[in-house]
Amino acid sequence: MSSSERLILKPAAVFIGRGPLHRDWAVLVDGERIAAVGPAATLGAPADAAVIELADATLLPGLMDLHSHVLLYPYDRTSWNDQVLREPEALRVAHATNAAGATLRAGFTTLRDLGTEGAGYADVGLRAAIAQGVIPGPRLIVATKAIVATGTYGPKGFAPECGCMPLGAEEADGIDSLTRVVRDQIRRGADWIKVYADIGWGPRGESRPTFTLDELQLVVDVAESSGRHVAAHASTPEGMRRAALAGVRTIEHGNDGTADVFALMAERGVALCPTIAAYEAIISYGGGGLGGEPFTPEPEAKYASMRAALASGVTIVNGSDVGVFAHGDNARELEALVRYGMSAQQALESATAVAAEILDLDGEIGTIAPGMLADLVAVGGDPLENVSAIRDVRLVLQRGRIAAERSLTAL
Repeated sequence: MSSSERLILKPAAVFIGRGPLHRDWAVLVDGERIAAVGPAATLGAPADAAVIELADATLLPGLMDLHSHVLLYPYDRTSWNDQVLREPEALRVAHATNAAGATLRAGFTTLRDLGTEGAGYADVGLRAAIAQGVIPGPRLIVATKAIVATGTYGPKGFAPECGCMPLGAEEADGIDSLTRVVRDQIRRGADWIKVYADIGWGPRGESRPTFTLDELQLVVDVAESSGRHVAAHASTPEGMRRAALAGVRTIEHGNDGTADVFALMAERGVALCPTIAAYEAIISYGGGGLGGEPFTPEPEAKYASMRAALASGVTIVNGSDVGVFAHGDNARELEALVRYGMSAQQALESATAVAAEILDLDGEIGTIAPGMLADLVAVGGDPLENVSAIRDVRLVLQRGRIAAERSLTAL
């Protein structure tokens, strides 16, 4: 279908990205954008528009996952260490190409990809390939290499004198080094900057803060000067506190977050991306798969941190850390958000309107309204009643083009 064609989509209900479902609404798509939305009986239907009946489906904005790694695949197949150390970049790009297609077919039309994990700037090339229509996939917002303090990131376990092993992120420290690396990543195509505010580098392998508050503030200042935001990997209360005070846009994981640190985040407008699905996936792998970086998850601690986050009023955005588990199974995070205390409506908002606001793309995507890009997904049933309905994907539109379809009738 050409993006210049007009479509009338007639589902059972429309979720516009906020609030309740709207029953018996229709959506008019004209080229790449939404031209009109409202009650089907009053929505004008141009004579040249193709009508797609979606009688038992709900139409939503294209879903977003704001923590992904398209250049990784599940650790129970190949450990993180072996993917980074042993696999050539071309093989990893081939895996990522399949991952992008599976993600789009699952109804996720935008991904924020938070680090290539040893694959250099391959995400920049994948972003271009998708944008140019070379391969199918979601819109990619990329962070390239991510930034870590020297000596804190993996792969680990090699002789101290060996400095030739590839790393999963880029090392930098202090004013000069951090400034240069942030600017260099931006020059090479980064849309966001990602830093590791803490990691398991303590004397017993426990997570401890890495960068000082001044270093984190420098990263934010340099990135924000270019109009870009910073995402911070942080799980410890102190790592999260420093990241929030530094002014990062999102904190990733937050496994050990406390009421005090979530209150600080809410006060300073820092969103939480909980990545519950990856946390649970690693538990299912027996806590392994990370190679030289052991991880011993405590499920009750994650429940407690999510309860504290919800009580604080901090903004929660959908992000799964997909790549730890299978691409195309991104729905796992939305299901987890509901199990951990969010309503289905809140979870879906976190993957649509809220996600678009975090990305500064709320004037383009994330809601169904006139003038917005026609990134849309139709799913069977009522996802506000049962969020798992998003697994039953009937139709995916990307910029007005049909990217995936099943069980629909065009008249």
